[in-house]
Amino acid sequence: MLLTLVATLGGLLFGYDTAVISGAEKSIQAYLIDSLSLSSFAHGATVSSALIGCIIGGLISGLLASNLGRKKALFVAAILFFLSALGSGQPEFLFFKKGEVSMSLLYMFNFYRIIGGIGVGLASAISPMYISEIAPAQIRGRLISFNQFAIIFGMLVVYFVNWSIAKGQTIEWINEFGWRYMFMSEAIPASLFAVLLIFVPETPRYLAMQGQNEKALTILERINGVDAAKKILKDITGTVSKSSSKLFSYGKKVIIIGILLSAFQQFVGINVALYYAPRIFESMGAAKDASMLQTIVMGLVNVLFTVVAILTVDKWGRKPLLITGSIGMAVGMITIGMLSFYEVIGISTLIFIIIYTASFMMSWGPICWVLIGEIFPNKIRGKAIAIAVATQWTANYFISSTYPAMMEFSGGMTYIFYGIMSILSAVFVWKMVPETKGKSLEEMENIFKK
Repeated sequence: MLLTLVATLGGLLFGYDTAVISGAEKSIQAYLIDSLSLSSFAHGATVSSALIGCIIGGLISGLLASNLGRKKALFVAAILFFLSALGSGQPEFLFFKKGEVSMSLLYMFNFYRIIGGIGVGLASAISPMYISEIAPAQIRGRLISFNQFAIIFGMLVVYFVNWSIAKGQTIEWINEFGWRYMFMSEAIPASLFAVLLIFVPETPRYLAMQGQNEKALTILERINGVDAAKKILKDITGTVSKSSSKLFSYGKKVIIIGILLSAFQQFVGINVALYYAPRIFESMGAAKDASMLQTIVMGLVNVLFTVVAILTVDKWGRKPLLITGSIGMAVGMITIGMLSFYEVIGISTLIFIIIYTASFMMSWGPICWVLIGEIFPNKIRGKAIAIAVATQWTANYFISSTYPAMMEFSGGMTYIFYGIMSILSAVFVWKMVPETKGKSLEEMENIFKK
């Protein structure tokens, strides 16, 4: 549990970094986009710029995890989070004069956000990888789900931080100073993450792949007990010695499942609800402070239903939770789309947004990461997770950056599109995804052997 808590700080920073923009995006629009007379596409691209870094981080995560180890790769992510927090809050540092807005300043702001995005991409791949490689099989789903809890908790924390910074302040003050404090606040958890990582061990499966069996056995004994540790190490060394490191050593199906899991998790539209939450609530008629407060309410719902997933994932299994969540998301999004067509705003829309996000948080939010962390065999895990995570962030960037333009075209059709993706995600899980509950990482190999 202690090792999991440290690793999930990567998840917390993942959530913090991706959601901090929700409180600052209107100020960024006023300070940088509007003052330069740029389009809604430029606004969407700037809000989503960190996702470019997430794609890069996802792509290089396998390389860093394999060459540096899981622990050191997470430390690199912590440093990137820290640099991004300070740079995003003060993009004028060294090269620009504060208050003088230019395209170069906009590029610099995006550069710092991309650095943070690389940290997010690394953490999103390596935190669940680290947890999956240290966790006993019978509680692995629950422990990896804690990473999603940390992601959502990080979002909830930053919603409170943004709200407390904005509360009682004028729009002018927020647009000039408030958004800077929002970004710079991330430096605190980033520093804590870097310090705590010094005290955790490398994962036993990575050590075994490096031929350090004695170190691996010592860690396995502390986690699983002496007798179980010897059997687990024997299974690990057996899979390491007999399997090839080629990506398609176990066929294409496992890679395709990982890619589609990642794509569907984003195409259902969850990050639209997270990134643009205050703006969505304002469009329903809520005042500025009230929209921030409603975002916090949504964050609490997210935390509560992530706990539901943590408590049930190792009892009910992965597939039932995913299919149930897909149905709930479809109901929520399609109803929001219909309400938008008839211009119905208010408490009914809020209720269906909560139904949608609650359904995601009890299913696709945590369970997608559980499956990505556990379905890939040992020898290809680093490469395969890198591909899955890069796919996830590419889909995330596409959905988030196109949202403003899609909403200009038709709000109702936008939400119905996400609802249709939710239905397709249920069909995909039913037809293609194997149940992995209770199986060791080494037993996963038997599912996908050619």
